[in-house]
Amino acid sequence: MKEIVVISGKGGTGKTSITASFASLASGKCVLADCDVDAADLHLICKPKIKQRNQFRSGHRAVIRSKNCTGCGKCLKVCRFDAINEEVTSDKHLGAKYFVDTVACEGCGVCVRFCPSNAIDFVENICGEFFVSETRFGPMVHAKLGIASENSGKLVTIVRDEAKKLSIEKNLDYIIIDGPCGIGCPVIASLTSSKVAIIVTEPTISGYHDLQRIAQLTKQLCIPAIICVNKWDINPDITEKIRQFAKTSQIMFAGTIRYDKIVTKAQMAQKTIVEYTQSAVSDDIVNLWRSIELFLSDLKSYCCF
Repeated sequence: MKEIVVISGKGGTGKTSITASFASLASGKCVLADCDVDAADLHLICKPKIKQRNQFRSGHRAVIRSKNCTGCGKCLKVCRFDAINEEVTSDKHLGAKYFVDTVACEGCGVCVRFCPSNAIDFVENICGEFFVSETRFGPMVHAKLGIASENSGKLVTIVRDEAKKLSIEKNLDYIIIDGPCGIGCPVIASLTSSKVAIIVTEPTISGYHDLQRIAQLTKQLCIPAIICVNKWDINPDITEKIRQFAKTSQIMFAGTIRYDKIVTKAQMAQKTIVEYTQSAVSDDIVNLWRSIELFLSDLKSYCCF
């Protein structure tokens, strides 16, 4: 089993389109995993049919039971996140009523600890869902993080673990992961224990800068990396600069993909590039996939930094 994660230093570099094309090229031999849980979009191309739906729970939040609340206001005084709101009622015997702003609540539990009436519950958060689905390329694990929900790194780990179970159960060769962009916690969770990281970048000043950051991250995590420049021909000078960076950083420069408007047409048709067209841009992706397969077959020669 070979775990391949496709990442990028910034959003919009084309990593999801490339990931879907890899799945098409490895069709029947891979499990797909969409670990970009904060902004998942791999399903738009793969059109998965959901077979299993599971709740994702993480963290806690306070809930005041109004029937047991005496209106003492202790929770309002001890909350440091301004998550307790006060509502003054017209009933002078009832006094003020208190309720928790679920968005502002940080789940620290202080109000639960100090409520003299034990009128506050500390319930587990339902932060989203994760799914096991079938696609035309094989099984797929993906997720949907709830609005204003956190702990996306934990959800990424769940998605990867489920994908590993499927790959073992079905005896598949590859796990192909559409990773998040950037260098934060979800990216680190996506990279952990991967065989290789495909860094997709673009030939712009910001793209080059973000490439350097994420290359440093893969180096620190001791994950073998491969660099691919998407839309290389919009700025050949920076493409060459990226090529030189790869050489000096001892990172394999796997290839380039040209700019082509047909990529957008493929997305609109909900197809991968290699499915939609047999053209120069699809040839670029096929050559990139072959470079990855060759790299994976020779991983023993890789020396960790």
